[in-house]
Amino acid sequence: MAEENHMRLWLAIGALSGLVSVALGAFAAHGLQARVGPAELAAFETGARYQMYHALALFAVAWAAAQGGGTFAQAAGWAFLIGTILFSGSLYYLGLTGSRMLVLVTPIGGIGFLAGWLALALSAWTMKSGS
Repeated sequence: MAEENHMRLWLAIGALSGLVSVALGAFAAHGLQARVGPAELAAFETGARYQMYHALALFAVAWAAAQGGGTFAQAAGWAFLIGTILFSGSLYYLGLTGSRMLVLVTPIGGIGFLAGWLALALSAWTMKSGS
């Protein structure tokens, strides 16, 4: 039962994150382009792109959770979510404001992404066979 709840949690978060990524990417292409410089637009678009990558990664987390991926699957999901908030969020802020105030947060989000991929790999490695 817990595995099913974890699967649904990560599917829902992944889907919502994908929705936000598409919405913000469209905003960048159609609303932000005329208001900011090329560097700010590129930063914003990078945030949206990495958010989408990790929205899709959350689907892999959901699958791993459903297969009995356990603690490592959960850790991967939280790491991807925190990475998205910090990495993409800081790039959205930079793109919208031009302020580099959160520039030190971006690599922390990147470390969250790396930790998530490592945890997902460990989840796969430690799954019980036949799951």
